Amino acid sequence: MVMKTNVLHMMQEVKEKIRQAIVAWLVEAGVDAPQVVFERAAQPEFGEYASNAAMRYAKQLGKNPLELAETLAVHLESLSIPGLMTAEAVRPGFLNLHFSPEVKIGQVGTILERRSAFGSNESHLGEKWVIEHTSPNPNKAMHIGHLRLNLVGMGIVQLMKAAGAEVIADAVYNDRGISIAKAMYGFLAHMKQNDAVPTDIQYWISHKEAWLTPEAKGMKPDEFITECYVLGEADTKASLEIDAAVRQMVVAWEAEDAAVWELWRHVLQFAYDGNERVLARLGSHWDKVWYEHEHYQAGKAYIERGLESGLFTKLEDGAILTNLEKQYKLPDTILLKNDGTSLYITQDIALTDLKKRTYGADRLVWVIGPDQSLALKQLFAVCEQLGIGSLDEFTHVSYGYVGLKNEDGSFKKMSSRAGTVVLLDDVIDTVKATICERFKAEEKHDVATREALSETLALAAVKFAFLKSDRMQDISFDLQQSVDVQGDSGMYVEYTYVRTQSILKKAGMVSVETIPAVAELGVEAELLRTMLYFEDVVQKSIDDLSVHHVAQYLLELCAAFNSWYGKEVILDGTEREAYRLAIVAAVGQLIENGGALLGIEMVDEM
Repeated sequence: MVMKTNVLHMMQEVKEKIRQAIVAWLVEAGVDAPQVVFERAAQPEFGEYASNAAMRYAKQLGKNPLELAETLAVHLESLSIPGLMTAEAVRPGFLNLHFSPEVKIGQVGTILERRSAFGSNESHLGEKWVIEHTSPNPNKAMHIGHLRLNLVGMGIVQLMKAAGAEVIADAVYNDRGISIAKAMYGFLAHMKQNDAVPTDIQYWISHKEAWLTPEAKGMKPDEFITECYVLGEADTKASLEIDAAVRQMVVAWEAEDAAVWELWRHVLQFAYDGNERVLARLGSHWDKVWYEHEHYQAGKAYIERGLESGLFTKLEDGAILTNLEKQYKLPDTILLKNDGTSLYITQDIALTDLKKRTYGADRLVWVIGPDQSLALKQLFAVCEQLGIGSLDEFTHVSYGYVGLKNEDGSFKKMSSRAGTVVLLDDVIDTVKATICERFKAEEKHDVATREALSETLALAAVKFAFLKSDRMQDISFDLQQSVDVQGDSGMYVEYTYVRTQSILKKAGMVSVETIPAVAELGVEAELLRTMLYFEDVVQKSIDDLSVHHVAQYLLELCAAFNSWYGKEVILDGTEREAYRLAIVAAVGQLIENGGALLGIEMVDEM
């Protein structure tokens, strides 16, 4: 369906003309560089947008806020700005703006003209952002906590691309240390073909076929490495001899023992393969993966340089301490232990500089849980002290915890030790099975179509369930709600999109060159009003680095569309049919564009 609009005054143009008019008036009145912003009007009777400019500058101009708003309203109406129907002042000094039907209908035309590009902007054009997200430990399969981390991170990646920035998504593998050695030992001791095979690295080097693979055990590679780690961890707790052997493995790795490194690479590859499989399933990605073993030693040189320049303090026992309290009001932290070994902050300093130099990044973002908030503040402050970058170039994006529901519906935090961790794959597979059974019960689709649709819809349901809440809010995943086609769910959004496509197919994908002029709006008025705000919602999401605003908007849009659909006969053969079809097509496009920002693929049948 190809549609063009004959409306000249698009919504953004009207807003900008009004903004410029208010700014010009305020400057003339004596305000230096006034800032005028518009917010969505709370109710339809208050118009489409409101401005608090009168309240903001009333005191400076020595005027009553309401009187100033009334003056601005009269001034705007005197300018006869095309598209502005009325401007009115309301207590305590808001300026409400009512747009004409032509503007609202024009928005439909703009959506259909820009298609997938509608909602994107150039607010961060020319900037380069590096966004670190989903850096899982390479000794365990990812759980639903990683899922939320991944979705929040990928949401920011999509938002910043929509804002015109060049974006690099990266991750870090902490691929060394005692936990990795435990996984290595677990593989060596428990993944043998039989008990006659010795638990010996040298024997493994020359007889690798004597050890099992994930395929041989019928396991996914990330589940396989998890089992290796769990068994190795149990062994070290049960035996001092094994614990000592595992610790000696770490020492040998540090000494770059060839056999230990070969086993290390072999075992970690299971984790890497598993994580890549999970990312591919989610439709997520990393553009770059950093490996701790490649840069962890480099951080020491930064600390020595800072010590020589007086930035840091050497304690009596030889440890090196930050000096952050006076300048940054942060508690100090150790940068190097007294034996000269590095800490996480040490290697993070080196990696931060490496990222800056590699990409010439304008902004570095870390999507990491709230428990790392202080550590990241300390990292950012030290990096500023060392001249690596300024605080405004570093951003920590945090998020709430993901839990399980207790029997009374209350929040229950996950715990690896308590065995209450739910694997990422298990969540998606459970939702997928629920959807597939529903299709089967309704005798819908052949087996192959049922499988493909169930996978796509399961991903949509799960992603939406995780992204519809403010990222700082703790959430408990609710399977039944996630697949409810009538609730606040991804399935509801998908169902609405399918409805739009069904209508368009039934109409025969009619080509309409011009959206017909409409003298006045009918029951579609509230839907058209809702459609005005998509670009604002995207910009707010960009500003807040959170796609939950988009998810909430999609629920509102779908509710408005379904309400209109229940009141309107769309395909009635009248002259207004083309107008209604344009609205249907535009709603479908908005859902598709919003879904893309959430990483959700839309389907055209359910």
